[in-house]
Amino acid sequence: MNPTDLQQLLRDKLEGVVHVEISDMTGTGDHFEAVIVASAFEGLTPIAQHQAVYAALGDLMAGPIHALALKTFTPARWSARQAG
Repeated sequence: MNPTDLQQLLRDKLEGVVHVEISDMTGTGDHFEAVIVASAFEGLTPIAQHQAVYAALGDLMAGPIHALALKTFTPARWSARQAG
């Protein structure tokens, strides 16, 4: 799995993605870190936000992706973080 494909998949599967960064943490294509900003996260707890990402990735989480560190934000929270 490469970061570009993973990024596009998240854009396709999650509603209202306005920003997504994917980093391959080990260079092996199976350990990633993701920063995702999406309107789909509005009103969800951080755990529910992460569950939405896992659901979007589906079977990839059981195979090609071994580890995924997530940082998820609503657009408002992301804007506040960037301003601060």
